[in-house]
Amino acid sequence: MKSFFWKSLFCLLVLGCKTITRNDNKQKAITTNIKLEATDPTSYANTITEKELKETLYKFAANEMEGRETGELGQKKAAAYLKAFYQNMKIPSPSGIDYYQYIPKEFFSGNIKKSENVVAFLEGDTFPDEVIVLSAHYDHLGLKTSEEVFNGADDNGSGTMSILQIAEAFAKAKKEGAGPKRSILFLHFTGEEKGLYGSRYYTENPLYPLKNTVCNLNVDMIGRVDAAHESAPNYIYIIGSDRLSNELHLINEAVNDKYALFNLDYKYNKESDPNRFYYRSDHYNFAKNNIPIIFYFNGVHDDYHKISDVADKIKYNLLTKRTKLIFYTAWEIANRKKRILLNE
Repeated sequence: MKSFFWKSLFCLLVLGCKTITRNDNKQKAITTNIKLEATDPTSYANTITEKELKETLYKFAANEMEGRETGELGQKKAAAYLKAFYQNMKIPSPSGIDYYQYIPKEFFSGNIKKSENVVAFLEGDTFPDEVIVLSAHYDHLGLKTSEEVFNGADDNGSGTMSILQIAEAFAKAKKEGAGPKRSILFLHFTGEEKGLYGSRYYTENPLYPLKNTVCNLNVDMIGRVDAAHESAPNYIYIIGSDRLSNELHLINEAVNDKYALFNLDYKYNKESDPNRFYYRSDHYNFAKNNIPIIFYFNGVHDDYHKISDVADKIKYNLLTKRTKLIFYTAWEIANRKKRILLNE
């Protein structure tokens, strides 16, 4: 996740009448009934395993990746790892880019070298022009010294590996003729730690029209437990879900009620939140283009942006369960009869 330094750069199956705590802490009654419409995808969700998440994250957050700093050798190694995963899973690249959306040096400020987003795509079988973006940034802070590495296991190895597992689950469903109805874009951003560059480049140079982008589910740090939840770790912070689409918010809650049973914590969704997390990860570049978003987040912890953010501190059971929640939500949105609605 982008640090405070960069913050200033971006100033039941059926739910009836439901009350949402809005960003300003006021209550708003939502009278639209939400019914989950998609077929039960539990068999595909169960391909998301603690074993695979652990194996892949230990590789992705290893010293050999040199901290994945934007434009540097470690980031190139990480990009190659992601590309190879999609190739091995036979999940195609968007036409004409061979998995890499290149970002020229001139797009960045300072001495940041040219870099690339990593992108894979599954075409929907009913509404192929409607695209759901599942995203996570894969860059981190690089090297502290020649022998000390910012491995970024939680930030954001956890989110990056969750997207890979979700992609594998969707690919299995598609291979078996089970959808998705809408297209899924798996988008791994570079340059987040430098100032949300990768997501800004994508939204300014989209591979698919922004008007056709249904929503962005963004995953940034979902492998740990913060101090506020040490005694009750069955939680995930949900940020931004109701700001542009109450329907998206209610779908996520209905999915959670049926499949995950997390405590969905909206503490950081308030517009008055002094941390301003809504503005500090890649979803924001979609939100400012009027695209509904959900930001999934575990909160900060003592190892945030330190060399001690390592793979053996990840809570893999929670990472697995949180990844499944995101998959279930994406599945429902991808397979509903109608595209989710924006707020009036």
